[in-house]
Amino acid sequence: MAGKFRAVFFTTFRRLKPAGLLSTGLALAAVSACNTGSVLSLQPAVDVGAQTSAMPQYTGMQKLVPSNPYMTQAAYPRMDEPMSPVEQVPASEIDCRQQLKRLDVAYTDLAPIHEGQCGIDYPVKVTAIGSVEMKPAATLTCDMAATFAAWTKNELVPSARWRYFSGVKTIHQGSSYSCRNIAGEGVLSEHGKGNALDVMSIELNNGDDIDVRKPGLFAFRTRGFLNNVRADGCQYFTTVLGPGYNYDHRNHFHFDIKNRRNGYRACR
Repeated sequence: MAGKFRAVFFTTFRRLKPAGLLSTGLALAAVSACNTGSVLSLQPAVDVGAQTSAMPQYTGMQKLVPSNPYMTQAAYPRMDEPMSPVEQVPASEIDCRQQLKRLDVAYTDLAPIHEGQCGIDYPVKVTAIGSVEMKPAATLTCDMAATFAAWTKNELVPSARWRYFSGVKTIHQGSSYSCRNIAGEGVLSEHGKGNALDVMSIELNNGDDIDVRKPGLFAFRTRGFLNNVRADGCQYFTTVLGPGYNYDHRNHFHFDIKNRRNGYRACR
């Protein structure tokens, strides 16, 4: 009986065409690959937030406080998801994105962010404003991105050329969207709405890296440049806070577009 079975098996095997054997082998290999590797390749990359190797000079700062822009982003990494192609975008958001294109902003639309009381309905992730890089990329509302881009192109870049005879290469930001309250208060920070951005340093094309922290007594050019940053920012943002305002803002400029009564602006 066993000999008869072997004879039938080998007869059938000889009748198989080489092409059939090849396609069968490929199919088995594909099934094997799908079962072992393809699931891992679908996992999205994680954006770890603001504390990157691009800014090593800030890694040894004093004890973190609730308003410190590094704390929430470094401790709570969040996965970015692209906007769904069927997402219904309001006309105001479409107009805003057209403005971003006119300002030559490199950005990506993200899926809505909802984290308790925090979130952005139609967030954008900005990587550059013209030739000026944003490091790390900033997650913002479109309105905040457009306001910051207009200030960068119309004020920051011309001021750098006038003071340093150089263009701006990179804006190093410490915090964009971040779910947290204002330090010492139970009020949601504008960072939690995507309406705020903290600037830590400004790197120029000539190699100068202008630290936002309060300059020395005889750093006349740096002081004049940072004074321009603060004063010109008040024409675009409703809040500009920086070194000299309080301890929490000793190492960065905070810009936001908080909507206040009677058009009040806080520039300090």
